[in-house]
Amino acid sequence: MDQIWKDMYEAAKAVLAPRRISEYVTAGEVSAAVLSSSGRIYTGVCMDTCSTLGICAERNAIFSMVTNGEDRIERVLCIPPNEGKGAPCGACRELMVQLMPEDYRSIQIMLDYKNDIVTTLGELTPEWWIG
Repeated sequence: MDQIWKDMYEAAKAVLAPRRISEYVTAGEVSAAVLSSSGRIYTGVCMDTCSTLGICAERNAIFSMVTNGEDRIERVLCIPPNEGKGAPCGACRELMVQLMPEDYRSIQIMLDYKNDIVTTLGELTPEWWIG
């Protein structure tokens, strides 16, 4: 495993903090790190609400990247509950595909940090509606 994955893991781990914000909102059960094409790491946590207004950690990290003027994703790492295995959900995949329709297939996705299993968004999303 290369140092970038380790740095991304540490960045995501630093914001992983499950908490109840109100009786309707929880946050931080899942965290994510996104590596932009500039080499900067952006993080995010999930937010869950009782009315489906929540957001996944990966999309939260991507929104942070876009907020900071970037729009090219190189790598995505997620720390799911109990630090198990995980892949981006359909909504997260859809956002990445629409953000990078020409070359979304090259985005690297860490599926299992403990076992160093990496795939690409193209392998996870082989027959998407966008090219």
